[in-house]
Amino acid sequence: MAETIPVSVQSLSQRLEVLAAAEPSPFPVVSLYLDLSAANNGRENHDTFIRKAFADRAKGLPNASPERQSFEQDHERIRAYLGNEVNRSSKGVAIFASAGAGLFEAIQVDAPIDQHWLFIGSVPHLYPLARLIDTYPRYAAVILDTNKAQIFVFGLGSTERTEQVTSKKTRRTSKGGWSQARYQRRADNVHEKHIKEVIETLDKLVREEQLQHIVIAGDEVALSILRNELPKQLTEKLVDITKWDRTAGEQEILQASLDALRDKDAETDIEKVEEMLNAWRSGGLGVAGTEATMRALQNGQVDELVIAASPETLKPMQNLPDDSAPGEVVADTSAPQGPADESRLKLSDELVTRAQQTAARVRFIEDANLLADVGGVGALLRYRI
Repeated sequence: MAETIPVSVQSLSQRLEVLAAAEPSPFPVVSLYLDLSAANNGRENHDTFIRKAFADRAKGLPNASPERQSFEQDHERIRAYLGNEVNRSSKGVAIFASAGAGLFEAIQVDAPIDQHWLFIGSVPHLYPLARLIDTYPRYAAVILDTNKAQIFVFGLGSTERTEQVTSKKTRRTSKGGWSQARYQRRADNVHEKHIKEVIETLDKLVREEQLQHIVIAGDEVALSILRNELPKQLTEKLVDITKWDRTAGEQEILQASLDALRDKDAETDIEKVEEMLNAWRSGGLGVAGTEATMRALQNGQVDELVIAASPETLKPMQNLPDDSAPGEVVADTSAPQGPADESRLKLSDELVTRAQQTAARVRFIEDANLLADVGGVGALLRYRI
């Protein structure tokens, strides 16, 4: 039965693994990505796209053939699903369908999908789904002062979980001298105890949720204490620490923390590419270029695939491996520039799918220039052969 509620990044990653394991089908496999926030009249927008794209692709299948019948059944089921089962709050949906192969998987998300896309191939087209996970990772955001804290787990552009830590608020005093000094020591102890409790709660949450990133905002007094108390295992995951805008609501906190995460990503993209290139040039645990990276994926050597976020920047391969998904990938999109070269779309998806099949991490690099000299892709390896 189709999924009808938004999913977390964690469950989405699990479903991506399942889809990546799908065997090639002799029937057309539909991979449909829709941006439900594309326009104020988003529903009409995607209806028009679907109607035209499916009609155009049906012409390429022989009348009354099993392949044509499967494709038309997919079209009908997708339209029924979109008309009856999509949550109004969802910003995007990805649907994978092949009636002849018994496949129908629908995934609704709270994060926008970049334009409408329809891919037809022999296996699910997973590159956009993997990129969505990379663009909207799961992370913790902490809003902190000296007596209370809110901890959010954000993923796919929405709130997955919240925790609150509240401590006794210290009173102001107008006394001076020794009394004032004693009061200040007491207040400092209360504040320090509160921050330690926040850190314990955060540490537990990060471990339970397997989070790799933390963003912290707060008032200066609280942040000063936190900087001294934050343990190494949390410091290593810290993306940003900044002052708190007390007027910020949850959506503003989400957007500000996501902006901080993306700024950090831009910096670490450079570091990651340099790490990969240095490993490759020194003959260490790195490869670069489409053919070398594909061979490493075939051998199960890849620990982390480092790939351009734009498939059109990949250098094509003369021949894909014999065990690649058979057939071509054809694509339609609402993007103004139109679809990328279909051979590059197939290559990009083959690389990402193989990474999923071998439990390799996937890192998308937004600045295509960073990988331009090596054909848009490389990898860090687990071992050399």
